[in-house]
Amino acid sequence: MDQPAVAPRYTVAVRALCEFTAKQGDLDLRFTPSPTAQEGIAGHTLVASRRSADYQSEISLSGDHGPLLVRGRADGYDPSLNRLEEIKTFRGDLTRMPENHRHLHWAQVRIYGWLLCQERGLDALTLALVYFDIGSQQETVLTEVTDAATLKQFFKLQCERFLAWATQELAYRSARDAAWTTLDFPHPAFRAGQRELAQAVYQGVTSGRCLLAQAPTGIGKTIGTLFPLLKAAPSQRLDKLYFLAAKTSGRSLALGAVALLKQHAPVLPLRVLELVARDKACEHPDKACHGDSCPLARGFYDRLPQARAAAIHNDSGMTGHQSLRSVALAHDVCPYYLAQDLVRWSDLVIGDYNYYFDSSAMLYSMAMANQWQVAVLVDEAHNLIERGRKMYSAQLGQRSFNAMRLMAPAPLRKSLDKVGRSWTALVKENALDYQVLAALPEKFMTALQLAITSLGDFFSENPTRVDVDLQRFYFDALHVMRMAESFDANSLFDITRQAAGDTVLCIRNVIPAPFLAPRFAASRSTTLFSATLSPWHFYSDTLGLPASTAWIDVASPFTADQLSVRLVNTISTRFQHRDASIAPIVALMAEQYRQQPGNYLTFFSSFDYLQKVTTLFAARHPDIPMWAQSRRMEEADRDAFLARFAPGGRGIGFAVLGGSFAEGIDLPGDRLIGAFIATLGLPQMNPVNEHIMRRMEARFGSGYDYTYLFPGLQKVVQAAGRVIRTESDRGVVILIDDRFGRSTVQALLPRWWTPEILLPK
Repeated sequence: MDQPAVAPRYTVAVRALCEFTAKQGDLDLRFTPSPTAQEGIAGHTLVASRRSADYQSEISLSGDHGPLLVRGRADGYDPSLNRLEEIKTFRGDLTRMPENHRHLHWAQVRIYGWLLCQERGLDALTLALVYFDIGSQQETVLTEVTDAATLKQFFKLQCERFLAWATQELAYRSARDAAWTTLDFPHPAFRAGQRELAQAVYQGVTSGRCLLAQAPTGIGKTIGTLFPLLKAAPSQRLDKLYFLAAKTSGRSLALGAVALLKQHAPVLPLRVLELVARDKACEHPDKACHGDSCPLARGFYDRLPQARAAAIHNDSGMTGHQSLRSVALAHDVCPYYLAQDLVRWSDLVIGDYNYYFDSSAMLYSMAMANQWQVAVLVDEAHNLIERGRKMYSAQLGQRSFNAMRLMAPAPLRKSLDKVGRSWTALVKENALDYQVLAALPEKFMTALQLAITSLGDFFSENPTRVDVDLQRFYFDALHVMRMAESFDANSLFDITRQAAGDTVLCIRNVIPAPFLAPRFAASRSTTLFSATLSPWHFYSDTLGLPASTAWIDVASPFTADQLSVRLVNTISTRFQHRDASIAPIVALMAEQYRQQPGNYLTFFSSFDYLQKVTTLFAARHPDIPMWAQSRRMEEADRDAFLARFAPGGRGIGFAVLGGSFAEGIDLPGDRLIGAFIATLGLPQMNPVNEHIMRRMEARFGSGYDYTYLFPGLQKVVQAAGRVIRTESDRGVVILIDDRFGRSTVQALLPRWWTPEILLPK
C-alpha cells in the first residue's frame, strides 16, 4: 500500500519570521556602538548568573502553523518567576534606541512565549525584555504578563502574515528542485578535463567533503563547478549556494555562467544575488543612513515588502547589481540593504571572499543563525591565504593616532592620552626598526581597551555626531582587540618604525587556518579551485582544510606543442644582479619580438625594475610599440592598458608580477602570443617575511618553501597562464632567471609544460 504523501514544510527561524512580519519604519544606522560578539556572550552569561539556581538558558523551542515550522532558541526562563526573557546587550542611552527595534524585540519574545506555553502547558507567562548595558553592567527590564491564548493569537497572526510568502516559496522550491535535477549541461559536450572537475565537485557535495581542485585555465572552471552544485542541491537539501571571488572579474565570470545556464534553459528557476561593497552600492554617499537624512532610508521597512516581491518575481531583478539597483530605486529603497534582505530568498549568492570568511562575515553568520545547509565555491582560491591573513590581521598607526588625539573631544582626552603614553613607552622599550614581541604588551592593551570603552560611551551619548577620524580609530581599535582575544602562535605582534617618525603596531596573522577552519566545517562542502594549487599540502595546512578534504589535479586540455616554454638560466634577476640583467633582458625581448612580431606581456618583480628596463628598451628599440603599468592605476587606465592587446596587434606591455595584469585577464587568440617573466616571484626578503618563515618552519618544517618558493612560483604560473586561453591558441613563455633550471623549481611548474633551455647565441 502506498504511503500518503508528506506535505512539504517551510522552516523559518523566529528572528527571521519577526523581521519579515514585524519590522517597520526607517532604516536607522546612526552610529551607536554595538557590543562585540564576545561582549554580547559575556553579557548574556552575566545576566544568567544573576538569576535563580533553576534558571534555564538557551531553550530550544519550535512550533507548527500549517506548513510552517517555526524554531529558535529563547535566551532564558526562570521557572520560579514563570518569566521568559529575551536579553539584548547594548551600550549607551537606551532611550535613543529606535522604536522599531523595540517593536521587533517584543515580537520575538511573544513568539517564544507561545512556543514555551505550548511545550510546557502553561496558561500564562511573564515576558521580559532585558536590556543589559555593557558599560554600566546594569539591567533595564521591561515586562508584560500575558495569557497563553493571547500569545497563541499573536503567533497565528505573525504566521498568517508570512504564510502567503511561505506558500509561494514552497511552490517555487518544488519547481526549482525539479528543474535543477533535470538540468542539462549548457554546452553540447564537456571540454577536456571539465567533466572530471564537475564529477569531483558533485561527489564532494554528496559525500559532505571539501575539495581542492587544481584545474588549468581555459577548461571552463566556473560553469564546471557551478553546474554540478545545482544538480546536487535538491538531493542534498542545500538551502544556499555561495560563489566567492577574490576580484570583480571572478564575480563577472559567475554571472556569465548564470547567463549561459538561463540561455540554455530560459525558464530555469534560479534566483541569483550579486553582493557589492557598501561604498559602491550607496546612492547618496553625502548622506547618513537614517530617515532624517537619506530618502532611501526613510520608511525603508514599510516599502521593503514591495521591493522584495518585485525583485523575486522579476527574474532580471536578481541577476546582477545593476538590475537589483533598478528595482530598489523604483521602490525608493536602499539597494545595498535590499540586497542584504534578499540573501534569505536567493539560491545563489555571488560576492567577495570576505562575505563568508571575514571575522564579521554576513553570509556565514546568516547561515549559522538560520541553520542553512550551504555549499561554497571559492574561485581563484590561491588568493585565499593572503586574503585570510589580511582579514585576521589588525594594525594601528601612531602618526594618525596622534593627529586624531589632538582634535578629540575633551571627554576622551584622558583615555586617549593614556594610550599615547603607553604607546610611546612601548616604542622606547623596543628600539629596533622592526621588532617582534613574544607576547601582547599588557599595559598598552589595557589602555586601548579603556579607550574603546570611553569611545563607545561617547558615541552612544552623541549618536548624530560625525567624526570620521575618531570613528576610524574606534573601528581599528576594536579589530585589534578582537584579534587580541584569539592571539596565539599563528600570529605575530610586531612594531615597525616607518618614515617620518611613524610607528605601526600590528597583530599580523601568519597562518589563517584556525580562523578559516570553522567556515569549512559549517558548509556541506567547500570547493576551492584554481589553476595553481600545488603543492596541495601547502594550501591545506595554511587554510585549515578538514583532514577528509579531497584533492584533484585536472589534466590540461592543452598540449606541449601549443606552448613553447623556454628557460633562460644565464641571467640572474636577484636584487644584487638586477642592474647587470637589464641589457641582456632588453636584447632577449627585442630578438624574440623581431623573430615573431605580435602582442607580448613582460613581468618584473617591482616597479623600479620595470622602469629601468622600459627606459633602456625605449632607447634601444624605439620602433617597437610598448606600454607599461604604472603605480596605482585607475580603472580607466587599466582598461586602456588591456585595450592595447587588440587582435592582430603588435607591441609589448610591461607589468608587475602579482599585479592586476598577472591573473584574471583573458586575452585569447593573437591578442597575446607570448610572455616574458623576469623573476621567480619570490616575496621580498625582509624582516617581516623572515619572521614569517621562522614561524612556518616551526609549524610545518618547510619555512622557506611555505614563505617564499610556493607563493612565488604560484604567481609565475598564473602570469604564464595568460598566454594559452583556448585549445586553438599558440604561444611562448620565456622564464628568465638561472634558478628556473633547478629541479625543485621545475617540479612546481605545470605537468603539461616541457621546458627547454634557451642557449645564448
